[in-house]
Amino acid sequence: MRKIMIKQNLGPSTRSIYLGLACLSLALHLLLAFFCLSVLQTACVLPTSSSSSIPTRTDTQHSQSISHSSSSSSSAASSSSQKLPTIPQSEEHHQLNANTFHHKKNHSFSDATEREGEMIGAGEGQKVMGRQKLEELFKHPLYNLPRPELQDDDWLLRVKTNEHARDRGSEEEEREDAIDDDSQWQSDSEEEGYDKASWTRDVETHPPWLRFHLGISRRELYDRKDPNLAQLTHYLATQRVLGAVQKRGGTQLKLLISFPNYGQVLLKPMRQSRDAETDVNLFYFSDFERHNAEIAAFHLDRLLGFNRIPPVVGRLINVTSDVREITTDKRMSRTFFTSPAGNVCFYGQCEYYCSSEHPVCGRPHELEVSLAAMLPDLALAPRRSWRSPWRRSYSRIKLAQWEKDPAYCDSVKQRPPYDHGTRLVDFIDMAVLDFLMGNMDRHHYETFEIFGNETFLLHLDNGRAFGRHSRDEPSILVPLQQCCRIRRSTLLRLRLLSLPGFRLSDVMRESLLQDPLAAVAPLLSEPHLSALDRRLAFVLQVVEACQQQQHADVIYNDLEGYDPQPD
Repeated sequence: MRKIMIKQNLGPSTRSIYLGLACLSLALHLLLAFFCLSVLQTACVLPTSSSSSIPTRTDTQHSQSISHSSSSSSSAASSSSQKLPTIPQSEEHHQLNANTFHHKKNHSFSDATEREGEMIGAGEGQKVMGRQKLEELFKHPLYNLPRPELQDDDWLLRVKTNEHARDRGSEEEEREDAIDDDSQWQSDSEEEGYDKASWTRDVETHPPWLRFHLGISRRELYDRKDPNLAQLTHYLATQRVLGAVQKRGGTQLKLLISFPNYGQVLLKPMRQSRDAETDVNLFYFSDFERHNAEIAAFHLDRLLGFNRIPPVVGRLINVTSDVREITTDKRMSRTFFTSPAGNVCFYGQCEYYCSSEHPVCGRPHELEVSLAAMLPDLALAPRRSWRSPWRRSYSRIKLAQWEKDPAYCDSVKQRPPYDHGTRLVDFIDMAVLDFLMGNMDRHHYETFEIFGNETFLLHLDNGRAFGRHSRDEPSILVPLQQCCRIRRSTLLRLRLLSLPGFRLSDVMRESLLQDPLAAVAPLLSEPHLSALDRRLAFVLQVVEACQQQQHADVIYNDLEGYDPQPD
């Protein structure tokens, strides 16, 4: 009887223990389930790009812009350009290896195409997973080619050493010096609004604009990997405006802006909305310049691997406090007025569109502008201006010689500086850039005198680009069509940017997101971005047509001797 009572007393206690263990087991399973779910969610989040160093749009706006990246690839070229053969479908589907690259001159067209495809390699037919396309593009071997080390005479400006200070007999050395005799520069002009400065040979003491000047070399305006590039663009976007005057010369309104650390930038104001297309009845020399075209041209030039346009940044300024109240330009100050809508406006004095009928207006004070880093003063770094061989007539009725003579390039190749060196392929690089962005206004170009003919061309003044997206202008590409000559590194990058993994419109959209004005609105509309893909396809058609015509020297091999080794 006693044993039965003990069992009855133990029964409820045992059940409680079992129930407790069951609850504990359930809690552990729930905890494990939540842990696994959180791990899966983390693994699915794409990392953000670390390349941007300046403010961009909000996360919502960024997602909306990136969502367009699945848009269709390049469509057919415009009807005016359909005379050239189209690219075979097989051109888009090389199965290639990025780790081998050998080139010999006299091979068949198909063999040459295959070898060039080997250099393009990674990214073909693939989607860049886990990273954004822009970041992956700049990691590609074509954007990290080995180059010979720069020598002393390859730099535009050099900080004077003690040896230079003791020996001032050479006029060339004086022109190269960026700092005064004792390699120090000090200022106490705070009463004029400038910052106190003490610059030495130590690069850390130099403001970003001076570091930019000292980084210009024989082969490019800037090194894309230089950390000062991010500092310079941030500087352009944030520095306090100290002075503003109208820049003389040129056909349209632009301002010289001064900063407290003695830097200067070139300002171009917003004249029309981003979506406004150039009137089809306007000639190329009768159109507004666009602030967003200057910004987009800098990004496109960088994506093509040229690095020949000075850094440009978009910015919002206050027309009243940043221009009207501080300008010392009396002629410009007399052109300010308040519009019937209550907006502060001005128009300055220039050849085109400087009148009360074509004012630049704030909303009511806020104005979008582009700010471009200035090149070194001409007294320190003289530049030579060259008339373009394919310059347009700038007449409403006359044609230029190149428009009438299909063999015009033969005569160009026979005269300096196009008869030797890289000047011709440098010019064709510029023609490709202009065609992609629709810039018909390239009448002159400049080079730094100190480098002679062995240097790059400056791609300046791009305000008339990106005017039309619905129509392409094949005449811009005539230098390539007539000469059938192109740099190999340029061609390989163009082919890379035509692939789905690195579509030009996608990387351009992503690059423009780094600009501060992208927080206001996309700097290029989607039709303009789509036009880039369409025009890129046309450039490749022209090169293929030249190769199929059995031209012996279509490709200028600037990659000779480069043989990348497997990782």
